[in-house]
Amino acid sequence: MEWTADVSAGDWLRERLDDPWTWTMHDVVPRGFEAYARVFHPASVTELPGERLPTIEEWVAVTADEHLRVSERLVTRDLSWREAAGIFGAVFHPTAQWSSLTQQEDTGGTLVTPDGRWVDPPESGQLLPELLAAISSVLAQHTTTPDDGIVALWEGHGALLGHMGEGPSRAFFQMGDPADPVLAHHNQMLGTSVKDAWNNVFRRKTWQEGILSREISESPRLELPDRGHVLFRGGVSELARPDWFLGVPWRDRPAEEHGFDPSALSPSMVWPQDRAWVLVSEVDFDSTVIGGAAN
Repeated sequence: MEWTADVSAGDWLRERLDDPWTWTMHDVVPRGFEAYARVFHPASVTELPGERLPTIEEWVAVTADEHLRVSERLVTRDLSWREAAGIFGAVFHPTAQWSSLTQQEDTGGTLVTPDGRWVDPPESGQLLPELLAAISSVLAQHTTTPDDGIVALWEGHGALLGHMGEGPSRAFFQMGDPADPVLAHHNQMLGTSVKDAWNNVFRRKTWQEGILSREISESPRLELPDRGHVLFRGGVSELARPDWFLGVPWRDRPAEEHGFDPSALSPSMVWPQDRAWVLVSEVDFDSTVIGGAAN
């Protein structure tokens, strides 16, 4: 998979998207396909096997030893929308909304279930790596060009693109021995630069590296209504591999250098060269939508 500067590869989308937005899925999901499928991003649930989790108030009040004892026994797993509906006494259906399903107005944070478990909401705009691989393996069977197509990333993802500025797109504070003078100096320097807003206005702007190169960062985007995308040419077959995130050009190597596990953003849009279907993971949606044939 390689970056492409030919943003005309996405021109066909413009006439199929609502501009200006009408606040339906067709603001970001192109019209014209026979059918549309919705992939619900999983939520997550934290449980304490055999016991009821402490309430938030109880959790704050416990001793450090009790906190450690409970933490070591916590289990966090993916939670489907259907299971969540059962937990919150709702009915799951294809047009379900997370707020209605959980019967909560504020769905941005952790919810406490009636039986004392903690539920975190689905992630917006991102598919789990294993879920993207599973979906891609199916989509590869429904195109004549599984090895050729376009993968698009929304330009607004934090740290994806470099920029001219006074400070980096993100700062990594490193964990380790507080007595280590090198580590202490590194973290002190980062802390000072983050808080030193007064002097930032007098500093000379320099190029701040992102995950992608300066050439890509400064090149044209595929401009769709209210969204700009960086394009890569590659086939959905590449995304069908379980370790697809190790081979894509936007692999987050800066994070890996600071001890984080290998990772990469999941694509915002994918379509094959024959345009048999399109996959859209809109940054503000907690579901991915796929347009394609009816069978």
